[in-house]
Amino acid sequence: MKKKDLIKKIAKLETINDQLVAEIEYVDLLARQIGFEEGLKTLKSAAIEILEEEDIEEPPFAI
Repeated sequence: MKKKDLIKKIAKLETINDQLVAEIEYVDLLARQIGFEEGLKTLKSAAIEILEEEDIEEPPFAI
């Protein structure tokens, strides 16, 4: 790839990263507003606990 193409690719990835960060921060805020004291961290823990209680198979990605 040429330097110009790499710069465009980096700019695109930075934009995508910014969008993902904003979305995660928003979901974290929503989780806190509905009672998850530490946001996504406690939401994730609660989801894992529910799945373990119901003996549901874990999703095919790392937790």
